[in-house]
Order: sequence, then C-alpha cells, then structure tokens
Amino acid sequence: MAPTTPRLVVPINLNNKPWQQKLPLHNRWHPHIPPVAEVKTGEAFRVEMVDWTGGSIKDDDSALDIKSIDLSTVHYLSGPIRVLDKDGTPAKPGDLLAVEICNLGPLPGDEWGFTATFDRENGGGFLTDHFPCATKAIWYFEGIYAYSPQIPGVRFPGLTHPGIVGTAPSMELLNIWNERERELEENGLNSMKLCEVLHQRPLANLPSTKGCVLGGIKEGTPEWEKIALEAARTIPGRENGGNCDIKNLSSGSKIYLPVFIEGANLSTGDMHFSQGDGEISFCGAIEMSGFLELKCEIIRDGMKEYLTPMGPTPLHVNPIFEIGPVEPRFSEWLVFEGISVDESGKQHYLDATVAYKRAVLNAIDYLSKFGYSKEQSYLLLSCCPCEGRISGIVDSPNAIATLAIPTAIFDQDIRPRANKVPVGPRIVRKPDVLKCTYDGNLATTRNLSSAT
Repeated sequence: MAPTTPRLVVPINLNNKPWQQKLPLHNRWHPHIPPVAEVKTGEAFRVEMVDWTGGSIKDDDSALDIKSIDLSTVHYLSGPIRVLDKDGTPAKPGDLLAVEICNLGPLPGDEWGFTATFDRENGGGFLTDHFPCATKAIWYFEGIYAYSPQIPGVRFPGLTHPGIVGTAPSMELLNIWNERERELEENGLNSMKLCEVLHQRPLANLPSTKGCVLGGIKEGTPEWEKIALEAARTIPGRENGGNCDIKNLSSGSKIYLPVFIEGANLSTGDMHFSQGDGEISFCGAIEMSGFLELKCEIIRDGMKEYLTPMGPTPLHVNPIFEIGPVEPRFSEWLVFEGISVDESGKQHYLDATVAYKRAVLNAIDYLSKFGYSKEQSYLLLSCCPCEGRISGIVDSPNAIATLAIPTAIFDQDIRPRANKVPVGPRIVRKPDVLKCTYDGNLATTRNLSSAT
C-alpha cells in the first residue's frame, strides 16, 4: 500500500500576520511554551512556516524594510510539536529524537526570497565594519533554480533547508544558557581576547520582553511576564540544535536531537532556499516561507549511548546529523584562501574567524574585477552554494580558512587567464542591490589596497 499523504500539523496562512495564525508561533526557547500539535513516531507530517521575519520584508524596490526591521521579534518558529512513540508514550529527557527530512520547499504562491545586510547599528553582519549600509536583493525561484534582478549574471540551484530545527530546553539547561551568555555580555570584553574585527556586534542576545512571542501563553499575564524574562533568544545555535544554519540539512537528511523535556517539543523555522557556508551577511541565506515534511523516531536513552558531554554537566551535548543524498553537483571551483592577519596587518593567533573574514574579503574584491559591486558580491557569497572550510588550525600563528565558489553559477568565465580581465562598460553588472544610506557614526574599515 502506498504511504499516506503527510498530515498537516502546523498550517500557515500567508495573508495573516504571525500572531494571527491558526496555531500560535513563538520566537523564544522555553520548556513551558505549550505544544501546538502532537505526532507519533513513524508518522509523516507536514509543518509550514513563515519566513524568519514573519513577512516583514517585502518583494519591492526598497531596502528600508531591512534598515528599520525590529530584530527583537525574530525568529518566528512553528511548533512546539510533542512527539510520542507508537504506544503513546512521550519522548523522555535523555532520549534522542531522530528527525528525518522527507521533503521541503517554498509555500505555493510564495516562490521568492531575499538576501540582505542589516544596518551596522541594527544587527550588522560578518563584514559590518566594511559594509555598514542596509542592502537587499530579491530572488525568484524557477523550480530548483534561483535568480536575482539585483545580482545579474548568476543563476544556481538551491540546497533548500531549515535554518532552525531544535527541541525545547529544560529549565536547568535554560539557566545554563542564560548564566553563561550574561557573563559574556557583562565581562567578555575585559576577560577574553575577542576577535577585534567583530567586537562591535552584540556579544549575546539576552532574554527580553521586547518583541517576545510565546505561542499559546497569553501576553500580559503574570505567567507571560515571568517566562519572557527567562526565555532564550533564538539567535544562536546551542545544545538543543536551534539556529545552526547548516545548509546540508536538506531532503533526505536526518538530525539526531537531544531530548531535554517530556515530549521533546520540536520546533522549526527560518527556511532557506540556498545558503553559503557561514551565512556571512547575517540575513544571508535566500530567506523564504516554506514547508517541511518530517518523520520522527525516538531512540530511548540515546543521549547517554551516543553523545558525550563536552562540559560540566550531562546537558552539555550537541546534535549530530546525516547529510541527505540530494545536493547541487559542481565540478569546478575557484578557491580563496585567508590567514589570521587582519586588514591592518595585525597578526592574530590561530583565529579562524579572522582567516575566514580574510578569505571572504579576498573573494569579494576578486569578483569586483568582473563587474560586480562589492555589495553584490557580499550578498552573493552569503547565499550561493559556496563551500567554507577551516583548512588549517594547527600551524601557529596562522589559521588557514578557504572559501570555494562554484564557477558554473556565473554567465562569464571568472578564472584568472593570460589575456587579462575584460574592461569597459560591458562587464558592469547593473542594476545594483537595493541600498539605504548609513546614518551612524561608527568607524568603517577601509582596505587601502582593494579595488575601487
């Protein structure tokens, strides 16, 4: 007998705001956010989701929505979903929840997405000291391919995936998160040698009532106020999975998530049509609404059997996953290397963040020789299927990072060759990305050796 059609457990109406959906969404992690649906192991089910901003970004000719976005509201997640075994017994703390991605894609009638950089004083990004302005590019989908009017001359297949898949933390784990992130926020600059090129970004995003959405917990009640002051932001990935932005979690993948509370309370969101390793521009994938069709399995006591804690408690574990068999195939790549020496010439000690930043900047400047603006290249490298690697982390003082770009995504040959780079108006790639002015007064990094 043919398998049944996946049961829709979390529907989305694209005409409604996130807080108007039939089943409430949430944008925080907390064990007391009530589940909105229940599934059994082996059952195929479908989860729909809004884009990570909840529809705040529009398909239009302006980047003002990016510049003024309220980042306290993101990410809007679908769930939590309570998981039971076939006998009706819920997942238990200490189990592993195996989540198989059977199918995924954009929601019908919403086949477009966006990539952007935030204003430096409202979110920033990996290269925020070089690119302080809010920018935006719109992408349209043609089956498995994406193209953008703002970044002409490129077209590529997407490796579609959810940026966020995670289980709910226990109160013990939530307290661990809040304590360590608060300590970093309060003492980090004084107690740690941070990567100087990124220190202007927030060290952590601590619990806040501003923009907080807690699913079925009614705002304004004493319960809501208490939980909002405890609930963790969804910005970073943590022990529960969460916002890991791993582009390989596509069709056929299986994720093994630790279970910290009864029922597991699985949540997901932040769908991406495509993403480059690192998602460097922060709003850096091709962000979209979408759906997942999933199946779950409970591995009883799987945390103890398969996950070794890398910390002081049994809760300090991380998920593992299997890569699915579906991904774009490219045979030719142009690879850019970076070392842990920053733009001022300062030597850093085995700093992979500085090395990757250098690799990305090298790639951006190189592509500008072929008619692309720096902003076009920045957004493109954030969302195209490029491959980032930590190639060396042992040979002091320089970490080595690489960024590999598939050459087939371009409509021109971008390899170095003997007859030099073509010149003249014919290579200029216009129109440019949608862009706002930068009205702040933070210093901007200039690379005096870069191309204009």
